[in-house]
Amino acid sequence: MNLVKQIKNYHPFNEQEAAAQRVILDCFEIFPDLLTRENEVAHLTASAFTLNENKDKTLMVYHNIYDSWAWTGGHADGNDNLFQVARQELIEETGVKNIRALSREIYALDLLPVFAHCKNNNFVAGHLHLNLSYLLQAAEKDKLQIKPDENKGVKWIPLSEIRNYSTEKDMYPVYEKIISKFKLNGVT
Repeated sequence: MNLVKQIKNYHPFNEQEAAAQRVILDCFEIFPDLLTRENEVAHLTASAFTLNENKDKTLMVYHNIYDSWAWTGGHADGNDNLFQVARQELIEETGVKNIRALSREIYALDLLPVFAHCKNNNFVAGHLHLNLSYLLQAAEKDKLQIKPDENKGVKWIPLSEIRNYSTEKDMYPVYEKIISKFKLNGVT
């Protein structure tokens, strides 16, 4: 199924997601290049919210640019299989090997503002990430490994302590929405 159809068929969890769904679909009508960073206004990204086997911790990285603990994820960079992008970013950023999809479907939709910053000595203008999230599970026993060009640490963080680690206050509602959704839906 193509990506636009997946997004159209997604059932928003709340009003925020319904608005994000409308904006993302509108962006597909306006921009021909949402799958690449060539679009400096908005482009697609994919994130993995990764749970341990007991579903009481999430795997996070200490992100170099945001200087905060955060979920894993990255740019589509031309790949229209955003589940695959989220899974690959999880592997690259954390080193985990034993991964299971709790859902291969889009699990959350978000519009994530990115403020202007420098990356690899290049200026990156502020823009919007049209983010699709996926719910994954990894083995807590797997050896964790940082990806030095992107993060300084990898750690399993209790769900109840995310706010103690993440300094990105704008991300609290995103993480809390995903946690509420999987607790409500009884993900196994």
